Formats: sequence, C-alpha cells, structure tokens
Amino acid sequence: MPHTRPADRPAVRPADRRVRRLRRAASASAIAVALLAGLAPAASAAGQGPLPVQAQAAARQHLDRAKLQAGLNAVQEAGVYGIFSAVRDGRQRFDGAAGVADVSTGRPVRPDLRHRVGSVTKTFTAVAVLQQSAKGRVDLDRPVGDYVPELLPGERGRKVTVRMLLNHTSGINDYIAGAFPSLLEGSSTSLDDHRFRTIRPAELIKYGVDGPQLFEPGTDWTYSNTNYILLGEILRKVTGQDPERLITQDVIRRAGLRDTYFPGTDPHIRGAHARMYENLYGLIDPPRDYSVYNMTWAGTAGALISTPQDLNTFYRALLTGDLLPRRQLDQMRTTVDVKDETGAVGMRYGLGIFTMDTPCGPAWGHDGGVFGAGTSVMSSPDGSRQFALGYNLMKYQRLTADNTAFIPHPADAAMWKYREQALCGTTTPSTPDPAAKNRSAEPRATQSPAAPSALPPTISLLPAPLTLPAR
Repeated sequence: MPHTRPADRPAVRPADRRVRRLRRAASASAIAVALLAGLAPAASAAGQGPLPVQAQAAARQHLDRAKLQAGLNAVQEAGVYGIFSAVRDGRQRFDGAAGVADVSTGRPVRPDLRHRVGSVTKTFTAVAVLQQSAKGRVDLDRPVGDYVPELLPGERGRKVTVRMLLNHTSGINDYIAGAFPSLLEGSSTSLDDHRFRTIRPAELIKYGVDGPQLFEPGTDWTYSNTNYILLGEILRKVTGQDPERLITQDVIRRAGLRDTYFPGTDPHIRGAHARMYENLYGLIDPPRDYSVYNMTWAGTAGALISTPQDLNTFYRALLTGDLLPRRQLDQMRTTVDVKDETGAVGMRYGLGIFTMDTPCGPAWGHDGGVFGAGTSVMSSPDGSRQFALGYNLMKYQRLTADNTAFIPHPADAAMWKYREQALCGTTTPSTPDPAAKNRSAEPRATQSPAAPSALPPTISLLPAPLTLPAR
C-alpha cells in the first residue's frame, strides 16, 4: 500500500526541487541526528509528573487484544507498510501484526519477525559496560583517554568520561555524515554505494572525533552514535574480547534470548523477516528496500537483529535485576533531562536507556531506526507491563519548505496512541498527542529540533529533519 502524503502537498514533487531543498538544509550535525535510534518520546503533558508507585499498577488496565489489534491496523492504514508487536502484562500476552512484509508480493507481516532494531542496541552495550564496571574493570568517571588514548587523544580524552559516553553528554560529534557523505548533498547515493562495505570501528570513531566538538564535555546533551562505538572499543580493551561476542555471551545469552544476534559482516538477516523500505522524507520515491545491508557501520551503536518478543524478555530481565547488580542498575537509571527548543523536558536519558511519563506512570526503554526499519520498546519500571514494536517503512513524513520541521503525519499519531494503549490499556484526552495540535485544514508543522524521526521526537540512527542538531 502506498504511503500517505499530506493533503497540502502534491502527489509528486519534482526531484530536482526536493534535492535542492535538502541540500540547502543539510549539515553534518543534522544528518547525524537520527541514524540509529527510532521513535523517541514526545514531551509529556505540562505539569504531569509520574504517578506514585502504588498508583501505577492501578492506573494500568488489562490487555484488550481487540483494541491493540485495532491500533496496529490504524498505523498500517495511515500509511506504514507493515507493523508487528508484542505486549505483556504479567503473564498475559498479545502478539499482533498488520500490513505487508513485502509490497511486491503482498506477503503479510507476522508478530515474531526478526528485525534490525537500531539504537535499541545501545541498551545492550550499556549493560555490558556496567557489568564490567561491577567487576572493577571500568570506572564510569574515569577519562576515556585512560582506556583508548589512540581513539580519543589529547585534552578531550582527559575531559570525556565513560559515563559521558553512556548518557550522551560527551559533546563528541556523530559519525553518520562522514560514513554517508552524499546525505550532505541531498542524495542517497552513498546509502546504495556502501551496502556491502565493511567499515572498522576506528574509522567510524575518526569521523566523529574529527568533527567539531559540540559543547564542553558534561555541560549539555546531544545524541551521538560515536559514543557507543567508543564504548565497544573500551570493552575490547578491558576484556581482550570482540565487543559483539562479549555482549552476545554476557547479555544476550544471559537474558535467554533466542532470536537476537549481531550480524557481523553478513548483509542478510537469518530467518523470517520483512523487507525494509526507506523513503528518506520523499527523497527516495518510491521507497527502496534496504533489508540487505552490511551493518558494520552501526556496530555496538545499532547493528543488532532481534524480535519484539526477545526485546520484551531482555528489558524485563534488565529491570528486574537479572542482568546487573542493584548499584549498577540504579546508575543506569540516573538520568539527565533532554529538553526541546522551549526548554520543556521531552525525555530523561540514563545510561543507554531513557524514561518518559505516561498516564499510568513512568516507562523505560529505547527506540531504534536504521535504513527502512523502526523499533520501539518500553516497559513499566518493574518490567511487568511492556510493549515492543517494529515497522518496515522509515522517513515517510514530509518536511516543511525550509526543512526545519515535520508536517504532521497520521501514522505518527496512530503509533503514539498504540503505544499508550499497549503501556496503559487505555488512551486519554489528557495524553499528549504529537499531531493533535496541528490538525486543521492547513496543517501546521511539528517543530522538532530535539527530535529525530518517526513519532516526533525520535532517537534514531537515520537522518531526521536536516536542520536538527545531532543527537
């Protein structure tokens, strides 16, 4: 099914005009914004704080499978090719899907498909680092230069700590623009040219480190995938093991996951999966299949393949203390505020995990987005109520003429409502809807300087509006 276009835009926009607009707006810091993250939370309602712990469970309603399936159907009907999800409430489960895994054959999506989960990988990497911290091999407040001086030399290596990498307060630039330079020119050429390229972590780090320092370390927050490639190399240094193998052994296997793995240099996904289509805000039209891709460009920042069911199992194991000692789990959940351009707190980012407020209390998780694949995972603080979802059409939104903001898209509002239904068992008028204030005959733009892709704002590996700051 074709993706939905905003009513105030022509069905076909001349390619040269689109490229000119993208080129005018493109910048290294903007391109880097979203490439490994995905669906991050919209700002919570003003004045709405988290519910008392004892009220959170009472605020949640039991799973309504019919409403959950209707929510998935609404996302697909709004223009996303395929979406699949797993929801848990204690022992209750819902596994659902809507739409197609392959637009050319009409093959339907299934709830248990394997999927590229992008920046959800960061939580796995953070757990591995915190495990080494518990063993005394990594000091979170020690300078990064003490571990990998060859990768972050000089004064920056002395100022940036391991904790700053984990919570994105390092100020180190993102590597995405260097790895895919055509994006700076409003072209997807390098996305296609590099499908089968193997790129070493040191090369990715150099792209980020060679860029301008975004702010004094520890004084601000900016999402940067370079941080998590550096963390992988710290793991390599302190353990003597390949970081992806270490994470597989100490995190993936320990959590009992059966369908989660790092693909290494293999561009194919093993097992049943959907094709993954990238629209790049209309630059790639019709959307192109990027399901076959060498993911060494994402590594310990975003290369994992998993399923919604495995992701729920992982976050439940994490939040219930099965993967980390209490001290390290508490540090993981110590957050910094992430604010939008108005100063409002949009989310709170910890060490490889973030929290957002919902009508039934706070929720913890992460989002992910790579070429053609989006993912979102959130859990109640005790891991009892969870949802994970994947979808196979990315950057379906359109931008304003100056490329500074999103034009509201019905799929974003539908996905937000599904998230609330999955976490709380209900949707309420008081809940912030990222598109509600923009619904009119003449749609207003959704401002998103603090937000990358789908479901503004987002933490993603893939480009968001090209005037956003890197994150």
